Amino acid sequence: MKDKTVILGVTGGIAAYKAVDLLRMMKRAGANVKVVMTEAAARFVGEITFRVLSGNPVGMGLFDSPEGWDVNHVALAQEADLIIVAPATANVIGKAANGLADDLLSCVIMASRRSVLFAPAMNSGMYESDAVQANIETLKSRGFHFIGPGTGDLACGQGVGRMEEPGIIFEAAAGLLSCKTLDGVPVVITAGPTREKIDAVRFISNPSTGRMGYAAAREAARRGACVTLISGPSDLSDPFGVKIIRVQSALDMQKALDENLPGSKIFISAAAVSDFRPSEPEDYKIKKSDASLNVELVPNPDLLALAGKNKGGRIHVGFAAETEDMKENALKKLGEKNLDMIVANDIRSEDSGFGTETDRAMIILSDGTAEDLPVMKKEELAGIILDRVEKLLK
Repeated sequence: MKDKTVILGVTGGIAAYKAVDLLRMMKRAGANVKVVMTEAAARFVGEITFRVLSGNPVGMGLFDSPEGWDVNHVALAQEADLIIVAPATANVIGKAANGLADDLLSCVIMASRRSVLFAPAMNSGMYESDAVQANIETLKSRGFHFIGPGTGDLACGQGVGRMEEPGIIFEAAAGLLSCKTLDGVPVVITAGPTREKIDAVRFISNPSTGRMGYAAAREAARRGACVTLISGPSDLSDPFGVKIIRVQSALDMQKALDENLPGSKIFISAAAVSDFRPSEPEDYKIKKSDASLNVELVPNPDLLALAGKNKGGRIHVGFAAETEDMKENALKKLGEKNLDMIVANDIRSEDSGFGTETDRAMIILSDGTAEDLPVMKKEELAGIILDRVEKLLK
């Protein structure tokens, strides 16, 4: 989304306040956002809010004086890389579907040849009406995009019609703006920790949050890949456009990999799989006592090594979280697991490893080529990893 120009159309609905958060997300991602509001939208959120946060003038009236000599709605339509309408009321959807253009936003939509993403928000009865559904189907048949709506709290109660959350709209928009360099490529990614049960309430695990794997899944989906994310327990929100399979233990993850790896072209193993599990977990809670408790541990299957034995032409990417001799240990793992690429990091560093938003990584290819990267956000690292994977695909 960096350096892209996005027109954010805001229409008259209670969900207009969510457009403020969406604007912030796009600005943080480096987009140049220009807001176009309807008169009704201004009754819910003030124009000055969008002007200050976007750093641009806000378009409201069809006959407002333009910044230059260009006609306002034509100029906005031509410079946009993407138009997002959030919230999108029944009225603006109906106008777009039926060729009506009587305000600035509807004129911009009509004049644009770029992608338009609608995020509907309205009363359940309105959304489910034959007229609105027919208008949505008409727009979809013409190549317009829709995200949501969801089901939940509405101004008039509960039901379908709730505008999708800003984060999900942002992901959909980022996908529309991304080059589809992995269009249709099946990708399997593992993420997060595993939990190995001791008894009904206790387990063995590790501090992994799943952030790196989720970032890789999100980036691959933006590039058009068909992504399956096999995730251990994680509090992270679901990446948009990704099939998610939730697992608990290493054996659960092994089963999911057996079912989903065949036919895939890329496997990114970012999960922190427990090396051991209790040999005989109890179904009940072990009561506390003064006596010591001995738990026998047995090795878990080495999921990455097993996958490497039957990889065929699939590209395998692994991770190495190390506390010493990082490069040497990573190179050893790269060979033993039959990997094409390994991403190593020193988990002793405060800005790298489990639970951090950033990583200080080294990427090593199967030919021994090593690339030492500076500290960066895991989302940025995910992009570099996918760039390197695409080169290997070619």
